[in-house]
Amino acid sequence: MLSFLWSLLFFIVALVILISIHEFGHFLAARLCGVKVEKFSIGFGKVLWSRIDKKGTEYVLALIPIGGYVKMLDDRVNAVSDARSYQAFNNKNSWQRAIIIIAGSFANFMFALFAYWIVFMTGMPGIRPVVGSIIEESPAAEARISPGMELRSINGVKTPDWDSVYTVLSGKTCDPIMHITVAPFNGTETSEKIIHIKQKHCKAHQLNPILSLGIQPLLPSGPLVLDAIQKNSAGSQAGLQVGDIIITARGQVLKDWYSFDTVVRNNLGINIPLEIERKGKKMTCILTPGVDPNYNTQGFAGIVPRVISLPSEYKILRQYGITDAFSKASIQTWKIIDLTTSMLQTMIIGNITLHDISGPIAIARGAGKSAEYGFVYYMMFLALISVNLGMMNLLPLPVLDGGHLMFLLIEKMTGRPVSEIMYQLSYGVSLIILMLLTGLAFFNDLSHF
Repeated sequence: MLSFLWSLLFFIVALVILISIHEFGHFLAARLCGVKVEKFSIGFGKVLWSRIDKKGTEYVLALIPIGGYVKMLDDRVNAVSDARSYQAFNNKNSWQRAIIIIAGSFANFMFALFAYWIVFMTGMPGIRPVVGSIIEESPAAEARISPGMELRSINGVKTPDWDSVYTVLSGKTCDPIMHITVAPFNGTETSEKIIHIKQKHCKAHQLNPILSLGIQPLLPSGPLVLDAIQKNSAGSQAGLQVGDIIITARGQVLKDWYSFDTVVRNNLGINIPLEIERKGKKMTCILTPGVDPNYNTQGFAGIVPRVISLPSEYKILRQYGITDAFSKASIQTWKIIDLTTSMLQTMIIGNITLHDISGPIAIARGAGKSAEYGFVYYMMFLALISVNLGMMNLLPLPVLDGGHLMFLLIEKMTGRPVSEIMYQLSYGVSLIILMLLTGLAFFNDLSHF
């Protein structure tokens, strides 16, 4: 219960911050373009606080912090006197309206840049990319990458930690060839490995770019404790519980989570006796791996391991001065924008299943976990979600900013605005689509936790 309240608290804080940033972007652009702003609201429902400034703008903080809005003067909504018509949003020229529409997402991107700037000046924590094990017959195995090697660069891009490895690989989805520079851990002599990615690895590569190459990061040794069990998963049906310690699988002592993962992946639909420890007592459970929803030729248990920290020699702290930190923050922000764009494209063309869509519950869990790890991790979480919020709002759905931008483009091309009937129809359809996706995301979240 305490963990839930912690996650909820930092989820609400994240919502308020990011929604305020987004709406402030619209607000500031409207003011700069000479549009009268009637109301600036964060949240919906019962008004908790409000005030009116000298320009007649009402500022509102409402009870339900799931959104916000900037209400601008518009004679399509209410009658506007001739003396004030120049302040109406719809009477501004197309480029001014476009700036106001885009400004919300732009503000989210600028906040991400600011957050990463703070992170790089404070110190970006990371884990050195040391290989823990290699999956047999994988691209990495064929390239003769072995456990204990450290990945120094990929296609010429330096990879000081696993986050940078993930970012580089995610931007190179299904490239047929990759050049990876490796070296022994703490060694100086490097060598180049050429990885050939086959078509069968493409789907897995999009979903888990590191694991799909057959590379498993080094994990700390320690007990295999369950941190979460997905609802209706193989782990749940086996009777596993949070806090259980897995000792053996089929009599084989498990040294790390990769050992367990290998057994599960290779035994789809086959009963696996597990020896576990629960509250000091040993017992046996029978796990029958189900189908991995992301890669249906492999087994899937539906459990989440408890994270154990690696020794300090595997950790790094990338800290920079003001100028270098800003440069790094700019690059990182662009990488996240590019990665988010790629993921949206992948989702639209159907290479990511509906099962992979996450919603508010998963985000709340992420907020709580990142806050537990400290200020820097929470700032990185805010930056990531801010970019996602900005990109999602640019999708061409009439209920979102991107839809308004699309209508503006149509108006510019045809010389007249979209008809009210067409606007209302498309708005209603897009609202239904968005509600269905939100409902699906909630369902996925509940089934995962």
